[in-house]
Amino acid sequence: MKKLLALSLAICVSCSWVPAEMKPEPAGKARNVTFISTSDSHFKAFESKGWNAYNRETIEEINRIAKVSWPEKLGGARIDSPRGVVVLGDCIDDGDKVRDGKDYTVEQFKAFVAHFGLDGRDGLLKFRTYETWGNHDGPPIGKSKKSKLSFQAELKKRNAIRKKNGWLTNLSDNGLHYSWDFDDVHLVSLGFYPADIQNAKVRYNPVWHDPQNALAFLKKDLARCVGDSGRPVVLMSHAGVDTNWCHPDDWKAVYDAVKKYNIVLYLYGHTGTGLRYWAPQGETKKWTCINDGHTTSGFFVIQIEGDRLRAAYRCKTGVKKVRNADKTVTRTWDGKWGWKFLLDKKISAKGK
Repeated sequence: MKKLLALSLAICVSCSWVPAEMKPEPAGKARNVTFISTSDSHFKAFESKGWNAYNRETIEEINRIAKVSWPEKLGGARIDSPRGVVVLGDCIDDGDKVRDGKDYTVEQFKAFVAHFGLDGRDGLLKFRTYETWGNHDGPPIGKSKKSKLSFQAELKKRNAIRKKNGWLTNLSDNGLHYSWDFDDVHLVSLGFYPADIQNAKVRYNPVWHDPQNALAFLKKDLARCVGDSGRPVVLMSHAGVDTNWCHPDDWKAVYDAVKKYNIVLYLYGHTGTGLRYWAPQGETKKWTCINDGHTTSGFFVIQIEGDRLRAAYRCKTGVKKVRNADKTVTRTWDGKWGWKFLLDKKISAKGK
């Protein structure tokens, strides 16, 4: 038995997680994970800074969320303090833009960092941030033609800090894809979308939209860090199953690669806001998917407690927009928040 234990621990040497049966839990300890998901903040610069104020309003509400209660249909209890906030790409609006001597990309990234920070102490947000990149965030490292800043290079630096601080379970060789654990819930961040290279059938820019071996990382990560434990897995990327920016063949390849694991949630942005259930044609076990929309409008609160998954979209209400004669848009908001897209379901409790 001692030899088996030593061997199992050696297999998990690249991961911080130790199987539940090998790691004694403190008395009374049970799975209870609350976190926030948002995307498409599209931070702007110079003449478009008004947009950033809308993001600021949302981040301030995230900071207050532990003083808010769940909707009555989801139990009505006070929301737990979040473990962190995932930001699913399109963090900035222009990943390689310089105009009239102004580096928009640099200024937009400064705005992103000032608002979301990294560790919950260095920005407006009071919780750790876990971001990835989207189609607006710019090309791979070394491929920028105008800006002196590469969003993906900055992401790589931030991931190195996360790893040094012990926040990550696993980090890809290219420093862009990563995983971490909240209790025994395993979360995996997969960049633009989970493929290795852009499908030849997709017409979009193959340089900017290179997924950079995300699927290979996912396969290795789940094999090493989850195995046959059955514990809950949350996957996330910028683009999701409902966009032609990725080919259906790619999504089937992802589904086939992870179908033996306990995938309890797939998070993505890019196309809008809402809930959906998806599986490739011919498959009966569907993923629960959250499309979490723009940070300017709101965010999802997600909790995995025992065998219960609940989530809801916290959104601004009473927003009015008027298009002016000069084609500008005036926006007013009454400062109120509400709930949409309520989710409450039972998940597999394996690995608990």
